[in-house]
Amino acid sequence: MRSEGGNKMEKRQPKGLAEVWRKFLVALKRRPQTIPLCALVITFLFYSLNLMYISDTTAKIQGAGMGLCGFCTMLFSMLSFMCFINAFPYRKPVVVPMLILMFVMFAIVAGSDVLYLRAIYAAVSRADNPIVVTTNTIYIAYAEWYLRIHLMLLGITTVLIALLPVYSKMLRKIKTSIDVDDNGEMAAIDISGEA
Repeated sequence: MRSEGGNKMEKRQPKGLAEVWRKFLVALKRRPQTIPLCALVITFLFYSLNLMYISDTTAKIQGAGMGLCGFCTMLFSMLSFMCFINAFPYRKPVVVPMLILMFVMFAIVAGSDVLYLRAIYAAVSRADNPIVVTTNTIYIAYAEWYLRIHLMLLGITTVLIALLPVYSKMLRKIKTSIDVDDNGEMAAIDISGEA
């Protein structure tokens, strides 16, 4: 790269994976809320992609409120995305009411999962005509397992959001600038302005 005075300046550009990693860190430093947003997306996708087992379990057990619990989990998971995006606008302070509303929605989702799990336990352990989990009804065990994992993912997402101020400061301390070297001619540039 040639400067106006005819001198050459050389940049040491990172290449390959190092440059990709540097750009990734720069993007994270600018928007650290991307980390909990990715966790929220993973949590929602995990529940959505395993919804078939939960729907089959609801149809088989037909416990009180099971359908409503599944509906609340889906609805408030989607609405929490909107709250998250509005709570963390780009280059603006956090919108606290949206953040509080998002945590309320997380609590509703977690409560719905817990109530659904209780309905499963009540159906398989009742003394009067219990639901037996066999190879034909193995989806009940899958639904219970996936709901437990969904609760853990939701907890991880909540912790990542709560600790965002902590690790965003740590991310800012990571050096991502590129060092610029000269070829020894920088001292020869006349900056006095005299012709």
